Amino acid sequence: MFSHVMVGTNDIDRAKRFYDAVLGVLGAPEGVRNTAASGHERVFYRHAGSTFGVSQPINGEPATCANGGTIGFKCESPEQVQRFHDVAVAHGGTPIEAPPGPRHGPSGTLYLAYVRDPDGNKLCALHRPQ
Repeated sequence: MFSHVMVGTNDIDRAKRFYDAVLGVLGAPEGVRNTAASGHERVFYRHAGSTFGVSQPINGEPATCANGGTIGFKCESPEQVQRFHDVAVAHGGTPIEAPPGPRHGPSGTLYLAYVRDPDGNKLCALHRPQ
């Protein structure tokens, strides 16, 4: 359904360090820097048919996070969920909500971890057991 997800940042170097480490947990290679025709800098991560980008805002205004927005990253195991969380926190992320672990609901058990990146964007690491 999605071609890509892009979030804004106020510090492209800090964002690249954070996402290189965190998305590396999922197997994504180091982000590729790009300067748009407008002069603003971006970093793109391509992995498993998906693209995630971090960009300086095109309009020159400060980047802000979405109130109520969450970006979910698919993990292969509960251990990968935990590692995603731990690496995010070690690289400037902020743990939020309940600690990483199983959540039981109508759709079964999910393993979840929530963090905010250094710019405040809410990220979720999610594993759906078979």
